[in-house]
Amino acid sequence: PIYLKESGGGPVQAGGSLKLSCEATGYTTSSFCMAWFRQAPGKEREGVAAFYTGGGSLTYADAVKGRFTVSMYRDEDTLDLQMDSLKPEDTAMYYCAAGKIKYFDCNHRNQNFNFWGHGTQVTVSS
Repeated sequence: PIYLKESGGGPVQAGGSLKLSCEATGYTTSSFCMAWFRQAPGKEREGVAAFYTGGGSLTYADAVKGRFTVSMYRDEDTLDLQMDSLKPEDTAMYYCAAGKIKYFDCNHRNQNFNFWGHGTQVTVSS
């Protein structure tokens, strides 16, 4: 299994920035897909960004493209999500996910991840 731990959430004003981090431990020696999801109260979970640890595949949801940036630190098995120009509609619980998903299926629309973190809350005030 892969164990995931998120950190970095909190309150922020609109237009501000936050950086979330997801540390993966466990069976991380081979390539796998990691992703960030979010879920706001009363809404369905949506994919934000996905990254294949073997390199070459990185996708973003249209709602965050140009504002959010994913960075992978393979030697630490950490996936960061830098969130800039935050909006109140970005308020949600953010989850890190990982799975043995093939390269071509590793994208933010795929929700078939085996392993999930407990989440970290991001609250953007106007």
